[in-house]
Amino acid sequence: MGSITSLPHAPDQNHLLAALPREEFDRIFPDLELVKMPLGEVLHESSGVMQHVYFPTDAIVSLHYVMENGSSAEIAGVGNEGVLGVALFLGGNTTPSLATVQTGGYGYRIKSRALMEEFNRAGATMRLMLRYTQALITQMSQTAVCNRHHSVEQQLCRWLLSTLDRLPTAELTMTQELIAGMLGVRREGITEAAGNLQRAGLISYRRGHITVLDRTGLERHACECYEVVRKEMRRLLDDTGEARQVSGQSRMRNSHA
Repeated sequence: MGSITSLPHAPDQNHLLAALPREEFDRIFPDLELVKMPLGEVLHESSGVMQHVYFPTDAIVSLHYVMENGSSAEIAGVGNEGVLGVALFLGGNTTPSLATVQTGGYGYRIKSRALMEEFNRAGATMRLMLRYTQALITQMSQTAVCNRHHSVEQQLCRWLLSTLDRLPTAELTMTQELIAGMLGVRREGITEAAGNLQRAGLISYRRGHITVLDRTGLERHACECYEVVRKEMRRLLDDTGEARQVSGQSRMRNSHA
């Protein structure tokens, strides 16, 4: 899903990497590897040992929980705001979730051992990764509540908005069948919900392409879950914005040196 950015690739396109103090970023920079993350690629299997940690730039990774009968639902998404591999920071090396690329693009990966060496220095890297972990836990918890108590239409609005937050455009390339799989609902429910949003003038849907026409209206149709997660992410991570502004330009040059 989605197109690969035409902009130059640089680590500071991931918000967490951009927020690291220069000294700590410089220590891990030699270990960062730019990787293509194509749609559908499995980055780690359920209960598999994590060999790498991923920092997406314009790709989006979906974390799924898969049941014994093969059915699944998304429990969280990770884009340029975050990192894939928080189980390492909490003392474990595995997780029961399956991580697959939902939106194709690029990201940076680093060997788990290399990042944990910096994490264990107990400096800014540790604090930043733990705060992001708290934000991710909030996202997972709110998703569980949303899937239980809110309508398919509200869930679809939440999912569209959170996906748009990680993309540079207002257009998504995603079939109704795939969205239904993400939300763990019947395809007919997504068809009805998307039709309602299109008739209300909020989105345009055709042949697997969804364009958001009225984001403000979409936010009004969404349940409170979207705003809860967004506010918590801002509360925990927004004070890193100054570091991004100071470091971004120099890191862009370093990444192409």
